[in-house]
Amino acid sequence: MRIYTKSGDKGTTSLVYGQRIPKNDIRVEAYGTCDEANSMIGLAISHLKHATFPGKDEVIEVFHKVQTAIFHVGAELATPVGKEVKWKLKDEDIQELEHTIDKWDASLDPLKNFILPGGHPAGAAMHCARTIVRRAERCAVEIEQTNPLVLAYLNRLSDLLFVAARYINNGLGEEEMTLHQGL
Repeated sequence: MRIYTKSGDKGTTSLVYGQRIPKNDIRVEAYGTCDEANSMIGLAISHLKHATFPGKDEVIEVFHKVQTAIFHVGAELATPVGKEVKWKLKDEDIQELEHTIDKWDASLDPLKNFILPGGHPAGAAMHCARTIVRRAERCAVEIEQTNPLVLAYLNRLSDLLFVAARYINNGLGEEEMTLHQGL
């Protein structure tokens, strides 16, 4: 199988089950944005490979599951209304995110100020992934009859990415930057 098909050369792409739609359709924007977030998470994980802190292996394992779930989210967003979704999210997927958020957040100093994205490259990439997931969520809201679990998963995932960025930065001794007091 070749990597290129030439079927999208005129600005259309196919959904699951073969329906062709324009590449600028909100559905394509939503699952494409999920793919972008998935890639940014992969970048964050690649930065962790050479880092050392006590929770590193857990972070990598959690985000391996998350990256798989994002493919499931993309599959749901790429499935036309009325067709069977091959990979469905479950309530348990959201509960796992919540459990991890609560666990990691409990080990962090409580927030007293807004923090600026940054820190270790892995933490900074998690902050970037968070903003991309927020964009995916905004796109998914516009899609007719979006599975409520997809919207909840994306919302909770952005929360996890925020906490993960803080958790990674804390584990690697990176100080969180707050808003500049002179502005």
